Amino acid sequence: MNEKEIAEIRRRFRPDKSNITHVRGCYVNDKREIVSEFDQSLALMPQEEGEKILTTLKRTLSGTLGKNLVGLAFATEQVVDGEEHKLLMALRGSSLKEDDAVRAFYQRVIDAVNLEGPYLILLAHDTYDVPFRSKDGETLDDASSEIYSYILCSVCPVKMTKPALCYYVPENSFHSLRPDWLVSPPELGFLFPAFDDRSTNIYNALYYTRNLTENHPEFIEAVFRLEAPVPAAEQKEAFQSILSETLAEECHYDVLQTVHEQFREMIEEHKANKEPEPLVVSKDTVKSVLEHSGVSGEHVAAFDRKYDAEFGADTCLSPRNLVDDRQFEVRTPDVTIRVNPERSDLIETRILNGARYILIRADEGVEVNGIDIRITGEA
Repeated sequence: MNEKEIAEIRRRFRPDKSNITHVRGCYVNDKREIVSEFDQSLALMPQEEGEKILTTLKRTLSGTLGKNLVGLAFATEQVVDGEEHKLLMALRGSSLKEDDAVRAFYQRVIDAVNLEGPYLILLAHDTYDVPFRSKDGETLDDASSEIYSYILCSVCPVKMTKPALCYYVPENSFHSLRPDWLVSPPELGFLFPAFDDRSTNIYNALYYTRNLTENHPEFIEAVFRLEAPVPAAEQKEAFQSILSETLAEECHYDVLQTVHEQFREMIEEHKANKEPEPLVVSKDTVKSVLEHSGVSGEHVAAFDRKYDAEFGADTCLSPRNLVDDRQFEVRTPDVTIRVNPERSDLIETRILNGARYILIRADEGVEVNGIDIRITGEA
């Protein structure tokens, strides 16, 4: 799924757009026991509560594609005869009305998920009469291309609030607010089947994780019988380690500045062009950037080998997972310098009188603890 397709489904989670009539789920305590199950009608609850439930579910489709949201692909054998795929299809096909399938799914999740404290498993089913979209991009609401039927799962931690003092305006008095259990935003979840090319794709699912450092591989294994993709934070850490190890003495400031700048420009261009497909770079693209930065053939070859060992020769990565396009940071054990990523050229490194220095050009507007200072010295 691309960003436009995700956004199209996200817009479904409004009372006037959605065909979600009820939400099923269960409350799991910290001992991994189901305390209660519920099948709640959105039509019978107050509008405000129904909107909050839809908002909670919609957060499972939030975040950055490639970081929080990643596509999972089933093998053909799984789709034909896989128990895990059959269960997901049973949930979808019955519109979550098949109790045995729902409870079997609950148990799979409970056996795999190890969150701190209690949590909710939420399940919703929706049918979307997909409007026809012409080649020029115009959407015709009265002309449908197909009906997209899907399920959405959200796993939400439930946390105890702290006691607080509240002021009640009608009574003109203060009261103590007792601690209570509060449903937090989803920690993980998924959409099945995928909405690829604005059409149903039972071979794919869209997986969500809130934490970029933890994608809950045990959940992916239990529900999809697939190997979890490397978390975005781990990709970044591995990429940085590869550069540091393979470039060795050629790992200069100018080289890393160029890599960051090239990736940042790719991200900006991709965003400006409103490209629907996720932005990725290949190993050869990174090698080309290193070569143009003056890195020797020997170290580029070392990068090539290390990349293959870590990610695989044909693996493409998202630049958003490798650099922070909104920040450029230089750090020493005692000093951290954060620079506008568009002005990383203001920094340079030098050796003066045998000592290493980081130099920052400062033409005007220099402050120390909020006070303007003058920089004086020899012209």
